[in-house]
Amino acid sequence: MSFGAQTTAPYVQLGKSGLFVYQVGLGTMQFGWSADESTSHSILDTYAAQGGNFIDTADCYSSWASNMGGLRNEGGVAEAIVGRWLTSQNRYDIILATKVRAAMGEHFADNRSTFKQREGLSRRWIIQSCEDSLRRLQTDYIDLYQAHFIDPLIPIEETLSVFTDLVRQGKVRYLGCSNYSAWRLMQALWTSEVKGLESFVSLQPEYNLLAPTRGDFETELAQVCEHYKIGVTPYSPLAGGVLSGKYRRGQALPASVRATENAEKRLTEQHVSEKNWHIIETLATIAEKNQLTSAQVAINWLRSQPCVTAPIIGANSATQLQGVLDGLNTTLSDDDLAILSQASDFYRPRTHLET
Repeated sequence: MSFGAQTTAPYVQLGKSGLFVYQVGLGTMQFGWSADESTSHSILDTYAAQGGNFIDTADCYSSWASNMGGLRNEGGVAEAIVGRWLTSQNRYDIILATKVRAAMGEHFADNRSTFKQREGLSRRWIIQSCEDSLRRLQTDYIDLYQAHFIDPLIPIEETLSVFTDLVRQGKVRYLGCSNYSAWRLMQALWTSEVKGLESFVSLQPEYNLLAPTRGDFETELAQVCEHYKIGVTPYSPLAGGVLSGKYRRGQALPASVRATENAEKRLTEQHVSEKNWHIIETLATIAEKNQLTSAQVAINWLRSQPCVTAPIIGANSATQLQGVLDGLNTTLSDDDLAILSQASDFYRPRTHLET
């Protein structure tokens, strides 16, 4: 959903900000992990050729991956890959989003004390992290700077104050947050209003047909975002690849970087596996009916949900990305959307008296 002034599709306004983003954003968590630099640049080229302008990364991507090219991976790899690609583009045409909060150099810190100096949402670390991100991205401003997740050790006033300084210095255009609960988001919005500080214009939650946090989003966060006109850019719309159509009941899990991490937990644990298999099979049935792939249907279901601005999609190859993009011009019927929503519905412990 977009708010306020409208622009020509397929671009939508991010909340009430001045950013107009492509109907799906491109996530870069795979860059330097399951996609090397050459492949990553090919993915970026494919996205831009489609008209895509919204690139989402984070300072920590991909600190968890094995060493790439013999170099120690202390994070910043994806940002550097994007930055080198960005030098061949018209910077003004790109909406560039990155994040701060997660640990950098976690696996190489000599001790926990040193490690703790390289993470969080303190004034000290945000200033340093922003400068580092600007250098790696080879740009002098970030369009959307996001708090990756909360920092319970730092007062929200300190975090928003330094974010405000970065906006007023011109190093950041707008602010967003990711993985915030409804009450944390409300706390941030209230603090911004009362203290006269810059406010979050977007939220990046985990949201998909299989997400265990779907209930939290739909019963709480969605109402906050709708009321305060916060743009919503969900990540992991394919549940880490589990909704891609590659998984079949009774068959071995496909060999991939994410198969063990995501699929085994979602599809083999007894208390969730039967429901999740039902969702996957319902998705496949609707995909076949509409001559689409399961991935295309899953993305279109998410795009149809109230308050969703632009899902963040990732890919390990340009071909994989193009397969998703080819389905963006399809509109699922109300009946198909209802069937998917019902298959993935969750128990609501209370009735909301207000909307």
